[in-house]
Amino acid sequence: MKHFKRQARCGRLRRMDNPETAGRRARVTADVAAEVRRRFGTPCYVYDRAALEAAAREALAFPAPFGLTLRYAMKANPSRGILALFRDLGLHIDASSDHEVERALRAGFPPERIQLTSQMPSRTLREHVERGILFNACSLHQLEEFGRVAPGREVSVRVNPGLGTGSTKRTNTGGPASSFGIWHEAMGEVSAIAGRHRLRIRRLHSHVGSGTDPEVWKRCARMTLDLLAALPDVAIVNLGGGFKVGRMPEEPSVDLADVGAHVRREIEAFRARDGRSLHLEIEPGTFLVANAGVIVASCVDVVDTGAEGYRFAKLDAGMPEITRPSLYGAQHPIDVLATGREQAAVVFVGPCCESGDILTPAPGDPEALAPRWVPSPRIGDLVLVGGAGAYCAAMATINYNSYPQAPEVMLTPDGGLTLLRRRQLPDQVWQNEV
Repeated sequence: MKHFKRQARCGRLRRMDNPETAGRRARVTADVAAEVRRRFGTPCYVYDRAALEAAAREALAFPAPFGLTLRYAMKANPSRGILALFRDLGLHIDASSDHEVERALRAGFPPERIQLTSQMPSRTLREHVERGILFNACSLHQLEEFGRVAPGREVSVRVNPGLGTGSTKRTNTGGPASSFGIWHEAMGEVSAIAGRHRLRIRRLHSHVGSGTDPEVWKRCARMTLDLLAALPDVAIVNLGGGFKVGRMPEEPSVDLADVGAHVRREIEAFRARDGRSLHLEIEPGTFLVANAGVIVASCVDVVDTGAEGYRFAKLDAGMPEITRPSLYGAQHPIDVLATGREQAAVVFVGPCCESGDILTPAPGDPEALAPRWVPSPRIGDLVLVGGAGAYCAAMATINYNSYPQAPEVMLTPDGGLTLLRRRQLPDQVWQNEV
């Protein structure tokens, strides 16, 4: 196992906080984790309110020369406690389904601060229009449906500008391999549908995936603005989200100010040649919540597969709480809260009877294992899985092996813990069976 130890040790030596992102990272100490386990049990999600607020304020400072609207892509984490916090900070909502619209309304967002951008045509479109929910048409069919339901109204259109970016194809939402948005070559059909139903296209929207390269954002902004030039009623440009966040300390994170500077120059150049002062919208999800959350877990078993194999630490948290490692080979920091122990190369796995329930796959390769160099874990140890604020609770395989949904807790700046969602009771797992 020497090879595994060397490989893991090198990764461990890169563990350091980037000072530019430290404020957005949850600060869950060993004492806080112990209190979480005592009061709420494990596994349990913990969100750091101070980190959430820091991320929101950084995003609200995005340089927009003619006004900014910050929408939270609530699919990243729709917990009511997080929604309420962002509502009070003045954020708007990007909802990805009819159900998310209802959830945002329940959290107190007024209809005019909610926009529906959905892959699936809305089943309650007329009701949304009557309530004042904003609608973003993501296909020609959706635009036609809106025209029939609300002729003469204002509408937003999502366009695929032909460019995409992402760490894997599964996180790329632009370009010819993506089904998101109306292909840029179909803008003539967009204008025809709008004319047929007397629609005014007031907002043009694009979202190309996640990345850190400001040049990609500049190109995306320019391509979107070029399309917008042919739509004289557009007053708002929405460039989506996808601001890359490095969950692991060695992973790069987007420099929001740098991206913003590029986008600002493109918008100013557009005004110089077109005369329109466009209001800017952005829709981050991951950026706002990813590193503000951790999963507090317990080590429940340790097994070894011999000199040519691995040491496995089994946690009570896994696929029912976090599927990103299994789906993408995504990396999350894992800390064993123990001191004075020898270091060991360890593969962390979840509790499910499923070979894919791996928390430490090789980067970008869910089929391979990548041991971590950590204090040698023992049964009963507290373990923190970081970077768990986005696409973890929201995208978990809840109730696989009939495990109950884990609770969610907010860590307040004074060190208090507020319950946001109770642990699911066993009877609730099967309560809808008939």
